[in-house]
This record gives sequence, structure tokens and C-alpha cells, in this order.
Amino acid sequence: MKAVIQRVSEASVFINEKLISQIKRGFLIFVGFAKEDNQNQVLKTAEKILKLRIFPDEKKDMNLSIKDIRGEILVVSQFTLLADTKGANRPSFIKAAPREKAKFLYSLFVEKIKSSGLKVASGIFGETMKVKLVNEGPVTILLEE
Repeated sequence: MKAVIQRVSEASVFINEKLISQIKRGFLIFVGFAKEDNQNQVLKTAEKILKLRIFPDEKKDMNLSIKDIRGEILVVSQFTLLADTKGANRPSFIKAAPREKAKFLYSLFVEKIKSSGLKVASGIFGETMKVKLVNEGPVTILLEE
């Protein structure tokens, strides 16, 4: 499982030029699942992200979590995080989970994030989306579990 967590001032998802989801200050999380990923791993990673301390405190040190600031979260599925580029110029996606498994794990991940009580929005699994964001910091964390 791979996740890219971006600290944002705002983020939104559009499909066919129509606004689907949007958030204010918080996390934009791109998430992709590998063939070997399982439910326990997904739940553990979601919990870790909710505890990740990458927001500034009063001293401007990164000591606060998304929960501490009562931020908002936008989750977007992105299987291309599993791209293998070590071979030819065309990426291989053979490490990515099959569609149905990835869809199940994505739904599980979103539900676990929603259980935080924070405002949570999401993209639509398998759709072509346009994602707009304002990265704050900039802060971008790559999490591989």
C-alpha cells in the first residue's frame, strides 16, 4: 500500500468538469493498493495517517495531527502509485491490486478515515478525475506500508 499525503489549504475533485468533492485545510490523500495488501494493513495505515503530526504548532514546529487541528480530508484512489518504472519507458502496473480488491480496500480505507469524526470527502473509484489543490508548506509525505 502506498499513500501520498499532502498538507493542503484546499483541495477539490472534478469529474467531467463537475465538482464532486472539496475540502478546506487538511489532507489530500492519494492512495494505491498492491496485490498483497490486506484489510489489517489498510486499517493500520489509516490510523497512522490520522496520527501523523505534520501541522505547525504555535512555535511553527510540525507537532499537530489532522485531529488536533480538526482538519478536513479528501481521499482519492490512484493505482498509478504502484507503477514500476525500472524496466522500459512504459510503466508496469502488475504490482497493483486487481480492480475489485482495490475497490474494496479503498472503501475500507475511506470508512476508517471517516470514523475519525472529521469531515471526509472522496473521489470516485475508477473514474478519471481532475484534482486541484493548494499544497501548504509545501508538505508532501510518501507512506509505504
